[in-house]
Amino acid sequence: MKKKSWLIVACLALLIAGLIYLNRTVFNIEPEEIKDWILALGVFAPIVYVLLYAFRPLILFPASILSLAGGLAFGPVYGTLLTIVGASAGAFISFLVARKLGAERIEQKWGSKTMKIQSILEKNGLVVVFILRLIPLFSFDLISYSAGLSKIKTSHFMIATVLGIIPGTFAYTFLGASTVSGNKGTFLLAVVIFAVITIIPLLMRNRIKQFLSIQDKEE
Repeated sequence: MKKKSWLIVACLALLIAGLIYLNRTVFNIEPEEIKDWILALGVFAPIVYVLLYAFRPLILFPASILSLAGGLAFGPVYGTLLTIVGASAGAFISFLVARKLGAERIEQKWGSKTMKIQSILEKNGLVVVFILRLIPLFSFDLISYSAGLSKIKTSHFMIATVLGIIPGTFAYTFLGASTVSGNKGTFLLAVVIFAVITIIPLLMRNRIKQFLSIQDKEE
């Protein structure tokens, strides 16, 4: 794709991201509406979807809404792959933004939580990021920004992020795709998978918090 075409697609993605944010705030936009907007772009739909996900952290739009929309638009497999690419790109952008802006501006938004997560990440960052991606005790974007402020290697952050988000991403996209499949069995299976992946983190929250607390004290 030519450079000019990339610029057009990027501008479209940013425009749609702004519209999504505005409509979500004012009109309570639903995943189905996002799906329709994305698919209306034809062959550019997958690219715009990935770009939307990549720039989503900058406006803090709910990732779950886009994941469901991705399942609705592209199906469970292709939707999962596109969402993983977009979410990973978004995490990387947040990570870089945090390293460029520094702690002061990030803490204005997130407060003291960034300092706690940052200190935990200073040791065994890859393992901690993987656990926090797999079992989301904190906001996805909060983890990305906090990691950017820490001394974790970029490669470790990205590896842990990509691997850690796979189960949750599949659960959301499969659930979204199943709502338009017309198959009750598929929908039921999607609900069960989503419930399991949602419930397990809740059951393990205390153990993970204890583990992270130990890691923090060891530093």
